[in-house]
Amino acid sequence: EVQLVESGGGLVQAGGSLRLSCAASGLTFDDHVIGWFRQAPGKERERVSYISSSDGRSWYADSVKGRFTISSDNAKNTVYLQMNKLKPEDAGVYYCATDLWSNCESGFKADEYDFWGQGTQVTVSS
Repeated sequence: EVQLVESGGGLVQAGGSLRLSCAASGLTFDDHVIGWFRQAPGKERERVSYISSSDGRSWYADSVKGRFTISSDNAKNTVYLQMNKLKPEDAGVYYCATDLWSNCESGFKADEYDFWGQGTQVTVSS
């Protein structure tokens, strides 16, 4: 059974940093795309970033570019999202998701991913 477990969320002041982790079990990151999405109350789930496990290729939403960094430790089957210079608008529940690249079109859309974590809450105070 594939499981993704996010951790590292919490309460931080604006300008602060958090590092989220996404630990996978039941699969080995081979040719996978691992994405981070977030959802604020009353808003749709939005894409934040993704990384390709095979070559480390990554993508970021414009809203987080230059502040967030995604990385992967394939030996630990874990993906990280380092979030710096956090803003109140970054708050929400952060989810990681994964699937094989062969099952995805672009890695941008939530419905491309079959496996999701339970989410971790990020709160940013102004």
